[in-house]
Order: sequence, then C-alpha cells, then structure tokens
Amino acid sequence: MVITGAGWVTPLGSDIDSVWNRLIAGESAIRPLERFPAEAYPTNFGAEVANFELSRFLANAEEHEHAHRHIRYVLAAAAQAWKQSGLGDVSHDPNNRNSGFPELDHSRFGIYLGSGEGAPDFDAYSSSNVDSWDDEARSVDTIKWAKLAYERMTPTLEYQQEPQFAITHLADVFGAEGPTNNCMTACAASTQSVGEAYEVMRRGDADVMLAGGSHAMLHPLGITGFIRLTAMSTRTDSPQTASRPFDATRDGFVMGEGAGICVLETLEHAQARGANILCEVGGYGSTADAYRITDIDPEGDGAARAMRAALEQAGIDPTVPGSDGRGPVQYISAHGTSTPENDGIETKAVKKVFGDQANQVPFSSVKSMIGHLIQAAGAVEMITAIQAIRTGFVPPTINHTTPGEGCDLDYVPNAARDLNGEGGVRVAMSNGFGFGGQNDSILLQRFEA
Repeated sequence: MVITGAGWVTPLGSDIDSVWNRLIAGESAIRPLERFPAEAYPTNFGAEVANFELSRFLANAEEHEHAHRHIRYVLAAAAQAWKQSGLGDVSHDPNNRNSGFPELDHSRFGIYLGSGEGAPDFDAYSSSNVDSWDDEARSVDTIKWAKLAYERMTPTLEYQQEPQFAITHLADVFGAEGPTNNCMTACAASTQSVGEAYEVMRRGDADVMLAGGSHAMLHPLGITGFIRLTAMSTRTDSPQTASRPFDATRDGFVMGEGAGICVLETLEHAQARGANILCEVGGYGSTADAYRITDIDPEGDGAARAMRAALEQAGIDPTVPGSDGRGPVQYISAHGTSTPENDGIETKAVKKVFGDQANQVPFSSVKSMIGHLIQAAGAVEMITAIQAIRTGFVPPTINHTTPGEGCDLDYVPNAARDLNGEGGVRVAMSNGFGFGGQNDSILLQRFEA
C-alpha cells in the first residue's frame, strides 16, 4: 500500500510546503486565544487555525458554510490530498458517479476517519468551571461547580447546532461508496484511522481510501474539560514556550486544532494510473493497555507492542542497524504531548523496542510548535514523517532546554536536522497514543519502484 496524496490544515497554515518550512524553522503557533474571551481561564492560550477559508480549497464551499469547524478543516485537507494524488477534480456530482473522478471505481473507494465533535454554545458550562476553579489546588471545586452548574444550566440552555459528522460530508463530496468508518479513540484516532484504512485495503476491500482525522476543541467545553483534568499547561506568562515535550519543566499540553488527510492506494492501482507515490506504508500496529480508563500503562508495554507490530509487519528488526551503520529507523514522529506522564512513558517504550539503537533514532514532537490537535494529531504528525522521507530533514522539538527525568533520547532539540548527507530518511515511524491506553504506530518507507 502506498500514499499518493497528503493535505493538512494546521495552526501554522494549510499549504504543505509552507507549513513544512515553518516547522523546520521551529516556529510556534501558540498564542493567547482570540476565538472567545478566555482571559480568566487558568489556560488561556492555544494554537488556533487563523485566516482559514474553505473556498481556497473547495469550489462549492458555500454548501458547507454552516458545517462545524472541524468539518470544514477536513474538507480542505482532503481536497489538498486529492489534488496532489492526481485522482481528479473535487467536483463530484452525486447524480453522476463519473463526474470529477473519471478513473475511480466508487464502490472500491472508502474513508476511515478519526473525528471529534463541533462546538455548541457552552457558556454556562464553561463559566461554572471558571468560577469554581481553586488556583491553589489547581483543580475545580466539585461541590461548588455542581451548585453553579445546576443554577445556570437551565432547560432554556439549548444547543444551537445539530450534530454533524465529518465523514458523511467527505463521503458526499468525494463520492465514497466503499467502506466508511469513523473511530473515536481520542488522541490515537487518526493514526488508527490510517492504519485501519491500510488493513481494509490489505484484505482486498478497497483500492483507494481517504484516511486521517480532524478536531476543533478550542472552545469553552474543550478547554475547561482538560483544565479540570489538570492536563494542560498553565504557563500563561509565556504561551509560546508552554509546549515543551520531554523537558524537565513541562507542565502539561497545549491544545491546537486542525485536520490531516492522506490518500492511500494499492500499489497496483497507483501504478496503473502513473501516480506520483510519496511513500509506502510498511506496517501498522495497534494495541490497548487494558490498564485504567484514563491512565496509560506507566511501563509503556502497550506502546512498545504497537511499535514492534508495525516494525515486524515491515520486516525490520529494530535492534539491528542498517547496512549503512545508521539506526534501523531514521526518524520517529513522536506523540510527545508535553505532559509529565506521556513523554517519559513514550521514551521508555522506544527504549524497550529499539534497545541499544534507541539513541541512534532522531525522535521529535511537532506538538511543541502546533500544540496537540487531539483526534487530528496523529494524521498531521504522520504527514510530518512523510515530509521527512521526501526532504531528508527532520523537524525539531522546540523549547527543549533541560531533559526531563528518564527523557534521554535524541529529541532533535530546538533546531531541525538535515540528514541528506547521511542518506536522508528511508524509514520513519509515527506514533499516536490515546487517552486511556490506545496505542497505534504507523511505519512508513521510502518507495523503491
């Protein structure tokens, strides 16, 4: 299976090359929030998508003007990926199955998506959270919150928007009549979506799949929910340095938003139409920790099993260097959330899998620049790995000054690295680990005809 198209919408922009250049330059998109008044929140910053217009990517954008933000993001990302794949114009007419996509058998074209909810009006909910926050305890006073919520969340508070699902919008616009699925495995969702799309094609059920994820949680409910979990950074004096994966001074993640989509095809389908192949999907691993509902396994065993499964499927022994003496994998796009728990556990898992080779693998987190895109994170970070294979550069983990306890691998601190003089990036891995112990890893390889 190969990838022939990729597209994203990120807090640093939406064009693949310009966003990539900004990531390589180590730019941060994290700022004080502007979408809603957030000054009183313990975390009042994030990585917002700015100056976004769906009409730049989709000719009939006006038909989706009332769609939730995450739906518009994923339509734009998919349109970019589709255009790059060369499969046709994004001008599907449901009454004419040959319109827009003349080379596509729609019955063998499917979608696998990781996508979250949109944002209704949660003013009463969020104000209850803010007004019951105990700064000294760094948590919400539950009794006070319950009282305020009961007073404010009256029957007159009604959602202003009906539920909308991104996957149905994608299926309608692109005419997908094959397997279509949406998974809700939190922060692992879009990594898992790409992996499961790969499996759909491996078992022969589709020739082409759109896969990835989208999420837009920069709204009062999203922010206050994670504040209540004490999972977010409260570095309000310096938002741009708040996301600092693997650093000793990290105090939580920073929320971002966006979408990432890839076009996967069977090799035969791609070659038959002379497609430009970006890379090959070499392997996929998916596991669950079965540890706790909210916590990940502190030993990282589930994460390690997912990585091993992806490597085994690709026929790669992670403990043996390549024929050129370099590590068996030249880049890992880390999950790297900047939370005290995740970073150390992911590091521990990489050490278990790669053994003595672990220190030979550049291992960085772009969440340091664009924040945590939740269900879109894995797909966007996988596209980062694709770009590393295509360009030979790996992006940095910015704001990394003092390694955290147990965090002693090569995190490409603060400055991108040019690996072209060493043969570039032949093999890259992208990790997505979800809230509650869902683990997914994708192994990508340079395509050799």
